[in-house]
Amino acid sequence: MRINDQITIADWELTEQFTRASGPGGQNVNKVSTAVELRFEAAASPNLSEAIKKRLKRLAGRRWTQDGAIVLFVQETRSQARNREIARERLAELILRATEKPKFRVKTKPTRGSIKRRLDAKKERSATKKLRGRVED
Repeated sequence: MRINDQITIADWELTEQFTRASGPGGQNVNKVSTAVELRFEAAASPNLSEAIKKRLKRLAGRRWTQDGAIVLFVQETRSQARNREIARERLAELILRATEKPKFRVKTKPTRGSIKRRLDAKKERSATKKLRGRVED
């Protein structure tokens, strides 16, 4: 399975298991195993760097198992082949999102003038609110 120019997933890293889907579908649901459970051994994958694996684990969330695999369960359509395609597309999309490095945030410090303006505005607002009280003789 090809993800991008640098990442290709071998067949041994993917395991597919088919089960009966729940929900509508009539007799088809009762007879045919159309739901697919796609398991990708991400932690053991030699094609992914440690940084990508770390981001992938965070993105996968509860789909990441304790032994380092990603499990995707798809039962959207009545077709086994289409469910299989959807699962593979979702896995590819998840891996592509993990390849994107997050932008490094540069912390900025407010200028002395902006701090002074903010505090002056707060004092002015406070004075306005103080004048709204009860008038005494």
